Amino acid sequence: MKIGIDTFGCEHGRSGIGSYLTSISQSFQNTDEVQFELFGAEIDRYTYGRDSNIGYESVILPDDERSEKLWHMFISNAFAKKQKYDAMLFPASSYAMPLFFTTPSVAVVNDIVSESFASKTFAEKMRIKFCLKHVNKIIAPSMYVKKDLRRLGINQDKIIVVHNGINHSLFYQREIITAETEMIKPFAIRRPYFLYASTLSSPLKRHIELIKGFEIFKKKTNLPHRLVLSGAEGACAESVRKTAMISPYASDIFITGYFPHESFPALYAGSEGCLFPSEIEGVGLPVLEAMATGVPVACSKTGALQEIAGEKAILFDSSNIEEIAASIEKIAVDNKLRKKMIKEGVEWAKKFDWQQTATETLEVLKSVIK
Repeated sequence: MKIGIDTFGCEHGRSGIGSYLTSISQSFQNTDEVQFELFGAEIDRYTYGRDSNIGYESVILPDDERSEKLWHMFISNAFAKKQKYDAMLFPASSYAMPLFFTTPSVAVVNDIVSESFASKTFAEKMRIKFCLKHVNKIIAPSMYVKKDLRRLGINQDKIIVVHNGINHSLFYQREIITAETEMIKPFAIRRPYFLYASTLSSPLKRHIELIKGFEIFKKKTNLPHRLVLSGAEGACAESVRKTAMISPYASDIFITGYFPHESFPALYAGSEGCLFPSEIEGVGLPVLEAMATGVPVACSKTGALQEIAGEKAILFDSSNIEEIAASIEKIAVDNKLRKKMIKEGVEWAKKFDWQQTATETLEVLKSVIK
């Protein structure tokens, strides 16, 4: 059995879906029974699966979105036949897929499609819905995403929930750090600080509400804590930076920009807690990574976060800055609560493992092969 894995639309590993593809491809291993092969732009040959025995097939195309989408619509089926794939996996399914599937295929939907539709044209919305309705199976990372797809009219029988994992060789509980400054090249971040790790891509990521909630916390407690916002630039980067700059606590707000995934364990471990106010998370891996690292989490009660965090996080209404401030204060001042959250969070995060994700994903792929 030979399985092709599409790398297009995964932003060269610098996004959530890119991190997903990197992690799952490293968890897949070729055997006598199953052979995996990644395919995509030559530039990504060493981006994904470099630590596994999976091969890579380059697709020579102009480096632009239009060319890649046209290739998927009109050429990808012939490519799959040439490569003799028995099944295909499309991790960035909202980006590009064939209109019709001559090779049995599985789409991965890691985002909340109904939310992402707000920025798409009518034609693009129709294309995505058409592809999702005709693909053989869909993998969703949470029940929340599955319900969202149901609202779009996708047949629920074809949707399988497979939770994402986390890399426990990177994210694990470390010794308590006592140094005044956390040194993570190229940054030197003064402690104590709270961390929000997410791209600055949408108002519903609630960076601005978090900044305002942080201001209330600072004014009420006068504690020395800082707020670190870490994530790639996006459509809302300018407004977030402006809000931080005019804040009365601007000197305590640090925006790092893109931060390498492998450096996040140290960033989490040095923090007082992970704050995650986003309302549009279909996966919510940062809350699990933070828990595994041994820090308490406060996050939005919307999206998939409540499902993923279980009862191990403080939940708040992320449109309510007073609630955000109160949640930050609980983590900062209640040592008994902190210890309880850390202990329970570490145990909870152990349930999410990339090898298990890969095993369940392979079973879905096998199920579409007749």
